[in-house]
Amino acid sequence: MGEIFFDYIPGFTRDRFDLVGKWYQWNAFLFILGAAFTPIPYKVITIAAGVFHAFVPLPILIAASVVGRSGRFFLVATAIFFFGQRAKDLLERYFEIITFALFAMLIGGFVFIKYALPSL
Repeated sequence: MGEIFFDYIPGFTRDRFDLVGKWYQWNAFLFILGAAFTPIPYKVITIAAGVFHAFVPLPILIAASVVGRSGRFFLVATAIFFFGQRAKDLLERYFEIITFALFAMLIGGFVFIKYALPSL
């Protein structure tokens, strides 16, 4: 890929690009699903999925996008429905921190289940 690509995306280096490719190779569905919930610019993730199309089949991209993005918006809507303006203000102010914390807890839960719980 030509270096002109990196000139137009600030802060996106060849190393970061290669790292995204490794994440797609590891588990494209989970990577896209996680990115759909976090404040990472989602269009960068979907464009990168096109670049790494060898690791990201179109049905995986669509399924993870539908589940992740709709899940994110339904969670926000549910919080606002039940807690009103207070929840809206809290989410607008701390959305990035909240989503990163929830995503970290999700990953931590999977790690705990895999390594800390005894095999059944």
